[in-house]
Amino acid sequence: MENKLKLYGFNNLTKTLSFNIYDVCYAKSEREQKDYIAYIDEQYNSERLTNILCEVTRMIGATVLNISKQDYDPQGASVTLLISDKHLQPDGIDSSCNCGNLDIYSKKQSVAAHLDKSHVTVHTYPEYHPDNSIATFRVDIDVSTCGQVSPLQTLDYLISSFDSDIITIDYRVRGFTRDIKGKKCFIDHKITSIQDYIDPEKLKNYDAIDVNVYQSNIFHTQMMIKEIDLQNYLFNTDVYELPPKQRLAISDSLKKEMIEIFSGMNIYE
Repeated sequence: MENKLKLYGFNNLTKTLSFNIYDVCYAKSEREQKDYIAYIDEQYNSERLTNILCEVTRMIGATVLNISKQDYDPQGASVTLLISDKHLQPDGIDSSCNCGNLDIYSKKQSVAAHLDKSHVTVHTYPEYHPDNSIATFRVDIDVSTCGQVSPLQTLDYLISSFDSDIITIDYRVRGFTRDIKGKKCFIDHKITSIQDYIDPEKLKNYDAIDVNVYQSNIFHTQMMIKEIDLQNYLFNTDVYELPPKQRLAISDSLKKEMIEIFSGMNIYE
């Protein structure tokens, strides 16, 4: 076990985790694509996303001070939590904060959440291709913490909370704090790769690459699912209803879409 760093004053380090996933689906007709978007919008509405972020907050040992959430028309949702890395007494909490109690907001269309020194946010972006029957669903989650709280331990939970075909993870430690002798400390824990914080059983299902800038405490990992079980990617269609050639064509189309998203460029135009 690592020796705990003894600090002079408060730990001023800011640790930010950006977690981005894509779920890819084949929806044959325009009607199916719109139905898929509606399905995703319902599955990942602001209420469910709020529950996910509250669990993330619990896992990192923080306390919710305020919650803000919104479902959008025609699609998408956003949630923001303001959090504290420790419990605060009621007289120390701003009167505008709802402390995670959303009952009083049940008749409102939007709610907001705030933390003491940190925040957690999520945004969703469903969309579909106009020509090739591919629909995608993107989720962006940002966890920013100060002090000893680290968001890296939430990665397994986040990966399991969504159908994660492509995953992009960024982790950065910013600022500095001081030890009891006044020496600057620019990171307070050892890390060589974000992959070290992901369950090996989950990790083996993905192709993964790292792009790290160690001297700047910047860590980047990209992951793409290795195997495609076509049935998991068909919306309102049974795989056995399709002839073999069509199955291969759909699988090829899905794989190309994933490769382009993973690569961040148009390859197959």
